[in-house]
Amino acid sequence: MTDRSTPQPPRTRRATALLGRDRELARLWSLVDQARQGRSGAVVVSGVAGVGKTALLDALADRAGQDVRVVRMIAAESEVCLPYAGLELLCGHLMEAAGDLPEPQRQALETAFGVRDAGMPNPLVMGLAVRNLLANVAAADDDSGGGLVCVVDDAHWLDDVSARALASVARRLGTEGVAIVFAMREVDEPFTDLPQLRVEGLGDDDARALLGTAFPGALDERVRDQLIADSAGNPLALRVLPRSLSPTELAGGFGLARSMPLQSRIEESILARTDLLAEPTRRLLLLAAADPTGDPGLLWRASAALDIGPEHLDAAEEAGALVRAARVSFSHPLVRSAVYRAAQPEERRLVHAALADATYVDRDPDRRAWHRANATVQPDEEVASDLETSAVRARSRGGAAAAAAFLERAAELTPEQGRRVDRLIAAATAKHDAGAPEVALRLLDSLRDEPLAPVQEALTGRVRARAHYALRRDRRAPRMLLHAARRLEPHDPALARDTYIEALSAAVYAGRLGEPGAVTEVAEVILEATEHDSSERAQDLILRGQALLYSRGPEAALPTVRRALKALVDDPPGASALHWMWFGARTAQDVWDTEALRTLTQRQVEIARAGGVVTVLPMALSLLMVLRTFDGDLDAAEAICDDIDAILAITGHAVPQYGRLFIAAYRGHLDEVERRARQLREDAYERGEAYALTAANMAEALAYNGAGRYAEALAAGRGELPYADELGHAMRTLLEIVEAAVRVDERAVAQEALERLERLTQPVVDDSAWAHAVVSLARAQLLDPDEAEACFQAAIDDFDRIRVPMLRGRSQLLYGEMLRRAGRRVDARAQLRAAYAVLSECGLTAFAERAQRELRATGETLRTRGAGAAEELTDQELNVARLAREGCTNREIGARLFISAHTAEWHLRKVYAKLGIRSRNQLQSALSDTAS
Repeated sequence: MTDRSTPQPPRTRRATALLGRDRELARLWSLVDQARQGRSGAVVVSGVAGVGKTALLDALADRAGQDVRVVRMIAAESEVCLPYAGLELLCGHLMEAAGDLPEPQRQALETAFGVRDAGMPNPLVMGLAVRNLLANVAAADDDSGGGLVCVVDDAHWLDDVSARALASVARRLGTEGVAIVFAMREVDEPFTDLPQLRVEGLGDDDARALLGTAFPGALDERVRDQLIADSAGNPLALRVLPRSLSPTELAGGFGLARSMPLQSRIEESILARTDLLAEPTRRLLLLAAADPTGDPGLLWRASAALDIGPEHLDAAEEAGALVRAARVSFSHPLVRSAVYRAAQPEERRLVHAALADATYVDRDPDRRAWHRANATVQPDEEVASDLETSAVRARSRGGAAAAAAFLERAAELTPEQGRRVDRLIAAATAKHDAGAPEVALRLLDSLRDEPLAPVQEALTGRVRARAHYALRRDRRAPRMLLHAARRLEPHDPALARDTYIEALSAAVYAGRLGEPGAVTEVAEVILEATEHDSSERAQDLILRGQALLYSRGPEAALPTVRRALKALVDDPPGASALHWMWFGARTAQDVWDTEALRTLTQRQVEIARAGGVVTVLPMALSLLMVLRTFDGDLDAAEAICDDIDAILAITGHAVPQYGRLFIAAYRGHLDEVERRARQLREDAYERGEAYALTAANMAEALAYNGAGRYAEALAAGRGELPYADELGHAMRTLLEIVEAAVRVDERAVAQEALERLERLTQPVVDDSAWAHAVVSLARAQLLDPDEAEACFQAAIDDFDRIRVPMLRGRSQLLYGEMLRRAGRRVDARAQLRAAYAVLSECGLTAFAERAQRELRATGETLRTRGAGAAEELTDQELNVARLAREGCTNREIGARLFISAHTAEWHLRKVYAKLGIRSRNQLQSALSDTAS
């Protein structure tokens, strides 16, 4: 059942010929058995070149092909720049199984494979599409047992988006009956967290046996020992090295000592064999090496153009170099790389030119452009322009790395100096966006001696500042970005505005760990630059409103901010400017506007999901996670963290995550909070991000208050007092400081925190129920019991009105504690019972336990919840159950959790069995047994 549309291994290398590989083969056989039984799995096979990875894959394909379908591909170095090239080679010929995929998934695949032009594929949708496509293929042969084995050799040469998509799919396999095997030399991102199988050299006995099989003639014992020692048990070396030795060397070992690395010696031995072939045959090998697609039609057309007849393919096969099946492949990946690297530059250019002419421009314009570029030496604007067009296509399909490669080569081939500089700057920008800021800086350094136009200098300064900030959170980055923004204003006002807000964000996140006064300076320059701007566009208003917030405070900023929020609500920006809505939602937090925060956050997530804007989606989801904690739904908040993790795993973007830290703090998981906070602080100092310090301090203060460890809560939170004007977490930590300081009788500290909170909320406290509730709750704790009651009741009413049950519960807890201390036990019980109910329902376990202890102190005993069956659920089962409880279909659950609908159904059946229920309607009550 091996798929004949992909390159197949030579039939001479069978599993029975593999010596010393019982452990590795058993591991691979178990994957095949799992796939046959409907279970999925993945493994990364790693080891140095020639150690036997490909032989193991051959054996796997031979054995698996008898029972399940096998699809196989070999990634190639020359394809690493083409987005989704690897995925297309593996899955492109499986599209007959895509017919019943949901339209967004089918569209994502067709866009990635160049069948349709629909903009950048959403990586989340793409991953789910690949997963479901493979599941459909695996299920297509159910009459024969079903199952699918995907084999990816030389996976280290996969293009970035293909590598991340396939690794993410492998990470989330479940019950589809799909096995994925990756082979690579060293395991790097994004494959490091997948199951590993490291292949080492053979032991001496097996090495001797293999050497005897590969070279059955008599060998001098010294030569045999030397070969075994030099090969380090590398099977390919043992097979090919003896063939490169002269009779004198074979007889006595004279001249055996070599300092060349083993891989180079293997390649040299391979080339020694191909050098014996006729020149047209060698050229055919080079032609095949330059075209990793293995398309026979393309190879025949290019061969004909070079006057290479079909008899030379026969000769290459007889020499054991090429394998002819539905596609043309090499007998070993090292043969391809050895042939290509050994060729003279003019020979490589010749075959690339032939391949470019033989490639249909309407079917594969990007490969044609790349072949033309590899065939060109002198500057050529036509070739450079084609590459630039390919870069635009690559960018639209999510291939920032590919766009950078196209643009860099286009710049090298651009005859006109100004145009060449433009393309180099564009290449550096794409390199930065692809997560390679150090390469972006190297490209910019090549422009140091070039005369630059003012706009080019501004663009270069912007990319340089962003790259420095990405690499090491350079303290100078905010001012560098600011300088670039000012220089961009006359040339590109929209990009200047984007750069201004980047500069302000960089300064805010650096905070106290950045250059002194940077936040104020950046904000003041923005105000100066926008002083005469009467625009009512949301982006312009948010930029100025944020600058006012950070330089002159909430009172001065409020009129502008409110107009900005209204503009964003009334006329939300499109997908390309969606990041401005995130700034708006963050500003809504800082001015205590719950309704704007809810509206903007939810709408931003909807637009980002629909448009596949994965650069913004993780940040938008982070704010949605905040909303879900406000709603008292920590389960939903944690599911959002899972969504964020899935996106980051696919995109490779490093976005700071505070969500799991705060969820752990709300739930009272102190060990986890301390561990995460410790790591966050280390990262904060390393990256120069004070915002992370503030998040760690607030989370610890919250968790310690929940546990009743008030001295530790105060120690964690009081460091934020001097920085409350930074707003964000620093401002919201003030409430935790008040609670902790009152309990340890540090009333002066509590009073200072209250006064700062009152000053920061004064402009909005009369209009914002959120701000009024927080101030009322803080103030109540410093008043005498008789005066405090009205403040506590006001806080409870306000939190109830704005639908923030967790803070309503905390207010009732503090109120009940005060009443008990005042000796009013009956009144205290009413508040404490209500607090316990809402805090338990929200999952604030530690605070609920505080309420329970206080109730005991009043003489009342609560019946505690026992360990329910829900606690036996795995994390994934619990996530599936929560979404099913919310009314999501299996398909919707799969889309949210990045699993197939079939896997969602399988998890749900296990949930029913563990909970002892039969339908979704019973999930609400069954899941309520767990406090989380």
